[in-house]
Amino acid sequence: MDLFIYAVLILMLLLFVGRGTSMEKRVKRLEETLRRVTEQVDLPPSSTDEELKQLVREGKDVQAVKRARKELGLSLIEAKEYIDKL
Repeated sequence: MDLFIYAVLILMLLLFVGRGTSMEKRVKRLEETLRRVTEQVDLPPSSTDEELKQLVREGKDVQAVKRARKELGLSLIEAKEYIDKL
């Protein structure tokens, strides 16, 4: 009986991991699509981007990353990459 319970738990874990990976791939594709659409529409840069660029010019990269995380809801790594691309 214990073996059956362990097997079910392992199966459930594998299903959740598989779904998580699938969702991450979908989000990445959606982000890439959104980036391409934004470039084609040629939207003006947001005021947040201008503020972040100013912080970088002033040598305040850490503050720029913190601001990007707060304003854009990014993880630390995503915010650092975002600032580096500006």
